[in-house]
Amino acid sequence: MNTNSINVLRHIDELTNRYPSLAGCRNDIEKAFYILKDAYENDHKLLVAGNGGSAADAEHIAGEMMKKFRLTRHVPEEFAEKLTCIDPERGQNLADNLEQSLTTIPLVTCEAITTAYMNDVDAIGVFAQQLYGFGRHSDVFLGISTSGNSENIISAAIVAKALDMKVIVLTGKNGGMLADYADVAIRVPESETYLVQELHLPVYHCLCMMLEEQFFGKA
Repeated sequence: MNTNSINVLRHIDELTNRYPSLAGCRNDIEKAFYILKDAYENDHKLLVAGNGGSAADAEHIAGEMMKKFRLTRHVPEEFAEKLTCIDPERGQNLADNLEQSLTTIPLVTCEAITTAYMNDVDAIGVFAQQLYGFGRHSDVFLGISTSGNSENIISAAIVAKALDMKVIVLTGKNGGMLADYADVAIRVPESETYLVQELHLPVYHCLCMMLEEQFFGKA
């Protein structure tokens, strides 16, 4: 991974030029970037959760982080050589096509765990249970809630703090109770659900672009 200093923060300028209403979120987006940058530089991971449309956003974020978003992410040459030594034909194909990842786990996709917990206990702890199992010290939890009051996201944030993880939240303009548990709360300036979601997407795309460029080079 390329961890040299790159002017990735220019992406926030571009974001706020395209979405002037997000200018007030600038400092929090920057803080979120540095939390994630530090985590990935130290071989930690990101765990993401949300409900409904925000669940789709959690999966969307993982899709951008786990493979190419905009930049080529070839595997390291040493790993490519190991692949071809194990199997010259298949290994070469893997070496040519695998992409480096910024490890991200969308907690919304674990249906067996989620449904088992909901059936045996309740719906409030479904993400908290997974976070307790997957999360480790200095990982990052990104909780997405348009209202900031989603109880299952708040519960997960509490577990994340107890595990000494960093917590970033994406919410609407009021932040809700969730903001109280966050190291950084990115409050987009809308209150109605669909309008909040429309601004969440460019925010997390901006973060994904900055992280990808930081670690895999400039576009």
